[in-house]
Amino acid sequence: MYKKFLSVSLFFSTFALSGCFFFDSEIQRWHLAQQGSTSFSLSRDGRFALVSTKLQGIALWDLQQNKKLADFGSQDQYHNSVITSQISDNNRYAITATTQNFAVWDLGWSQAHGLWSIDDAAIQDVAIANNGTEVLLALTNGKALFIDLTDGRRLEFLAHRDKVNSVALSGNGRYALSGGNDHQAYLWDTHSGQIIYSFKHSSRVSQVALQRDGKLAFSTTANNDSIIWDLTTGKKITQLATKLRYQTLSSVRFSDNGQLLVTGTPSRRVELWRTDNGKNIGSWRAEVQPGARPATAVVYDVAISPTGNVVAGSSAGYAQTWSTD
Repeated sequence: MYKKFLSVSLFFSTFALSGCFFFDSEIQRWHLAQQGSTSFSLSRDGRFALVSTKLQGIALWDLQQNKKLADFGSQDQYHNSVITSQISDNNRYAITATTQNFAVWDLGWSQAHGLWSIDDAAIQDVAIANNGTEVLLALTNGKALFIDLTDGRRLEFLAHRDKVNSVALSGNGRYALSGGNDHQAYLWDTHSGQIIYSFKHSSRVSQVALQRDGKLAFSTTANNDSIIWDLTTGKKITQLATKLRYQTLSSVRFSDNGQLLVTGTPSRRVELWRTDNGKNIGSWRAEVQPGARPATAVVYDVAISPTGNVVAGSSAGYAQTWSTD
């Protein structure tokens, strides 16, 4: 009787810590990189996946058709690993980056637009506008670097006092959000470099995100200081009600209407949140590579499909989609 009571108690304790786990709600799984991936980006609607591996380089997949659309190969002649990437909001362009250079790709024509090098710092994160010519880089020297590739115009945002970890760029390229080790996130104008809002945190900012129509922003730290901001006022709306004491996020994205937020962690967790009150409304586990030790995976990117399903891509080379019904 005692053992039975104990097992029931442990079950409810685990449930309370974890939120609403939809264990049986996986709809589909794709193993796109058998040896794992160094970078994995999803399109906003979760249909397309840009996967980078050490051996095969960069490949574009259509998950809806379960079809590889293009093999881009290595980004540079030295076969350096791609560490970060992003597909533009309109699904037309993509940017990939190693620590020292970045490339822009036209996904419609499956061709490269060029390769550019960064000499004075290492690249941490990247973002690209819908026109495919405006890009934003997070650098280890404390700069957020905005570049217009059509005319070479560079704007160095210098407000950060330490390494910049994460950047986001509005679809039209006009507004940028950056977060760094100086405990700050800034919303700023890419034309003038002027700060619009500054968001103070209790520790280093590891991830930032902008909602598609510019009404909301998100910034987070490793100690659960994960905040949704109202960009009409610059005020805090709510904070994610995380159950774990420390939970670093490796990926984040708003739903198109701004009502939901999906996040991924370096330890397989994929979670869905309400943006009005920060409550967790769903949690899942990303797949790991067979025989991997330790049995874990970094969730590199997340998305919410037009039908409301949650999609994730991980370092194990898997793309997965789950139902939220």
